[in-house]
Amino acid sequence: MSSIKVHDKQFVPYMTEDVVLNRVKELAAAIDVDYAGKRPLFIAILNGSFIFAADLFKYITIEAEICFIKLASYKGTKSTGQVITAIGLDTDIVDRHIIVLEDIIDTGKTMNEFLPQLRHQQPASLKIAALLHKPEATAYPITIDYLGFSVPNKFLLGYGLDYDGLGRNLKEIYQLADNPS
Repeated sequence: MSSIKVHDKQFVPYMTEDVVLNRVKELAAAIDVDYAGKRPLFIAILNGSFIFAADLFKYITIEAEICFIKLASYKGTKSTGQVITAIGLDTDIVDRHIIVLEDIIDTGKTMNEFLPQLRHQQPASLKIAALLHKPEATAYPITIDYLGFSVPNKFLLGYGLDYDGLGRNLKEIYQLADNPS
């Protein structure tokens, strides 16, 4: 892994693809054990979680379903502070075991606004699986039931995470360079 430039910013390597995938497999194994016989419904938050969701779902061996919803709160490298729902949930979740899939939880605002909407629909259970969490940035405490990695409060790119639309397709995770060249 070497540094890369996306738009006007320089990014340096942070986490290899192997490290990420090994942890995703561990999360899938834990979910398989916890949800054996329960046929959970995974709700993947677009756009960022689509790679995490696809990789995780490939390693899930129990009966399970997946659907997608689009929530957004980012513009560039900063959160806008407003959660926008672009694609709604069209699956009945009453009495279903729900696992929300997120690429990254930083302030927790998105989940803080979205989870009550889900709870209102009376699921049997509601858990969160997130690949990444920035504890230093958390302003809205959220319980993450299946966590890939705790990461520093730096802007990250790759493996579904983007910078103004670019970089999601990178297999590794990069962080914004402290001293861009």
